Amino acid sequence: MSTPHVVVVMGVAGTGKTTIGPLLAAELGVPYAEGDDFHPAANIAKMSAGTPLDDSDRWPWLDAIGRWAHGRAGLGGVVSSSALKRVYRDRLRAEAPGAVFLHLTGDRALIEQRMAERKGHFMPTALLDSQFATLQPLQEDEAGVSVDVSGTPEEITQRAVAALRRLDI
Repeated sequence: MSTPHVVVVMGVAGTGKTTIGPLLAAELGVPYAEGDDFHPAANIAKMSAGTPLDDSDRWPWLDAIGRWAHGRAGLGGVVSSSALKRVYRDRLRAEAPGAVFLHLTGDRALIEQRMAERKGHFMPTALLDSQFATLQPLQEDEAGVSVDVSGTPEEITQRAVAALRRLDI
């Protein structure tokens, strides 16, 4: 990646978007934005109650992330967003056409264990199945890479940086 791009760190809850995102941004020398901070309060309340969001809940959130990414075009940045469906990624790309995706993937048992161990997050492990059911992995025509989340955050970040550098964009 010779030109600074905006990287959207995506994946189901518990894959480490909030951990890897800032580490990746530091490695790339660009700012990080936490995708959860773009959620309206109603979305947080809904998820905290164990109710999955529907698309009408997600559109304003995705648009806000997209506006941030658009503002970083040519400057680079890293932002987290589950971006589970192709249509969500298309919506982000509509706002920020140059965005690339880093899909954090992993074994369901490992992800559930990590979710159970984290403190103070609004997303309950009960929603993990709905996340996996919704997930549509990156397709070949989408600019991005997939990286497994096994190992330490530093190891995952180094694999992500290497994979992103191999992108022909």
